[in-house]
Amino acid sequence: MNRDIPLTTGSSFWKTPHHAILFTAPLSYLFLVTCLICVCESQEPPKVKQPSLIDGLLFYPSDDSVGNWKPEGLPFEDVSFASADGTKLHGWYCKCETPRAIVLYAHGNGENIATRARLLRELLDKVKVSVFIFDYRGYGRSEGKATIDGALADARAARSKLCELASIKDSKMLLMGDSLGGAIVVQLAAESAPRGLVLQSTFSSLKEIAKVHFGFMANVVDAKKLDSETRIKAYTGPLFQSHGNRDGVIPFELGEKLFQSANEPRTFFTVRDAGHNNWLTPEYLEALSKFISELP
Repeated sequence: MNRDIPLTTGSSFWKTPHHAILFTAPLSYLFLVTCLICVCESQEPPKVKQPSLIDGLLFYPSDDSVGNWKPEGLPFEDVSFASADGTKLHGWYCKCETPRAIVLYAHGNGENIATRARLLRELLDKVKVSVFIFDYRGYGRSEGKATIDGALADARAARSKLCELASIKDSKMLLMGDSLGGAIVVQLAAESAPRGLVLQSTFSSLKEIAKVHFGFMANVVDAKKLDSETRIKAYTGPLFQSHGNRDGVIPFELGEKLFQSANEPRTFFTVRDAGHNNWLTPEYLEALSKFISELP
C-alpha cells in the first residue's frame, strides 16, 4: 500500500485493521488468548517478557505493509534507536525549517508512523513545528512484540532520542499523543514535565474504557495500568486537550473526565461533529497553533 490512510474513517474504525483497538476482539478470541497464556505460564519464563492477555487485546500492530512510506511533500529522516531492553525501534524525524516547537508524537494502537503522513504534513506546514514520530515495538519497522510496559519504555527511549536529535532537554519539547498515544504521553509527562502536553481523543483510564466496551470483563484490567486520570495530576504544565463530540470509540465524557483531573493551565477544545478519527480540521489546527503561540 502506498497511500495516505485518511483520518476520516468514522465508524469504520471497528472494521479496518489499522484502526482496531482492544475493545473489538470477540469473546472467542478472549478465551483463546486466556488459554494460550495459561499454557505459557506453565513453562519456563522467557527471557523477553511476552504479551499478557490485556496486551493482546489492546495492541493491534500495523507493520510496514500498511501506510505510505514514501509520502510526497513530507521531509523526514529515518531514525533507528533502541529501547531500554535493546529492542530495535524506528521513527521519522520531520524537521521544520524554523520550528515554533519540537514535538514528540505517540500514535494510536492500530496505526504506524506511515499512516500519519497527512497529519505530519499539516503539523509542519500549518503549525510550524518539528515532529519526531516513532513506532512502538511490533509496529511499522520496529522489532519486538507490543506490550504496555514495552510501549512506555519505547516512548521514554524516543524522548531521549529526540533530545539528541534536536539538541534540547526533554523539558523543552511538547509531548503529543492521540487515543492510546495520549495515555502513553500522560505517563511520560507525569515522570518529567515537558514544555507542554497535547492530547487528542484519549481516555481517563484503560479500565474505564474497557468497561465501556467489555462490561464486567474489564475486571481483569489492572486499575493502575494507563491510569491517566491519576497520573495527569502529577503534571503541572500547560495542557491542550481535544476530543470529537461524536466519538463512538472513546466517549467524549471520558475525555472530559480526564481533563477535569488536570491542573491549570489547561485548555479543552471540542472538535464539533467529529468522531474518533476525523478530528484534523482547520479549526483544530488553529486552536493548537494558538496554544503553542502562548507557551512560555
